[in-house]
Amino acid sequence: MSENRFPTGEGRRCLVLGGRGFIGSHLVSALLRRGFRVRCFDRPHVEPIGESFLSNPNFELYEGDFASESDVAEAIRDCAFCYHLVSTTLPKSSNLDPIFDVESNVVGSIRLLNHAKKNGLQKIIFVSSGGTVYGPPVENPIPETHPTNPICSYGISKLMIEKYLSLFLELHNLDYTVLRLANPFGEGQRTVASQGVVAVFAGKMLRGEPIEIWGDGSVVRDYIYISDVVNALLLSIFPSRGQHVLNIGSGRGRSLNEVIAAIESAFHCQAVKRYLDARVFDVPANVLNIEAARKFLGWCPDVEFAQGVNNFCKWLQAVEGNSPSP
Repeated sequence: MSENRFPTGEGRRCLVLGGRGFIGSHLVSALLRRGFRVRCFDRPHVEPIGESFLSNPNFELYEGDFASESDVAEAIRDCAFCYHLVSTTLPKSSNLDPIFDVESNVVGSIRLLNHAKKNGLQKIIFVSSGGTVYGPPVENPIPETHPTNPICSYGISKLMIEKYLSLFLELHNLDYTVLRLANPFGEGQRTVASQGVVAVFAGKMLRGEPIEIWGDGSVVRDYIYISDVVNALLLSIFPSRGQHVLNIGSGRGRSLNEVIAAIESAFHCQAVKRYLDARVFDVPANVLNIEAARKFLGWCPDVEFAQGVNNFCKWLQAVEGNSPSP
């Protein structure tokens, strides 16, 4: 997409909650490049972000607790826009403690909305989950009008936050956009983690470890490259055009076996694969319909999956300083 389609900062300040994370750090970089003043809010003791951020006069780092009323109030002060990327739970583990999930994510988000209203925030952009809010799909690709029947607390909490955003629009005219993301991947993503198939599989290959696949590898998911995610986030700053909830994905599904094949092609070697028993909670396919994002956001993905995997694998080899064995 043409660069002149994206917003420019003109001295306006954006709050990025979770700005030290994988998506957040890419977003911070993009906002700074577009001339925004950026305030990054994240927990203390999180791995430090790049020195290039810290030396930028338009960048501020706020360390605090999302559950703290005073920390959130201070962070949002004098901000025009807020990106909400914070989550304290993961889909796989959220059912173990739903009370913590709700208290730390939903209640914290309501506090944030109250302070947004008090401070005259122009808009809030919330990163939701296209993989969990819908639950088992009854059609693929999945449109935003699909029933929402999440089967994990993580998805329920994301959906609750979406509903409160809608309520604050109704009651206080607080504009918002929800982006229901597919599975993002790209440079900076951790390779030792409990989510992020592309990064985890590539990391295992680079370390010479076997890749474990639940089932026969036919499970299909939607994968979206990080630069395309950031483009959608940037475009979401503009006032909403009647559609507040948008799917952001590639619009095409790929099986786990296809993911592995793409990584093998990027590394020019074969992976050691270990197939395990299928998990009952893994739905066969989850692919997002992205036509609404094309229409209302003027967005479409630019980077093909294979190119994104190549980019990530080259970055990973440069960071790790080695190559997988052929």
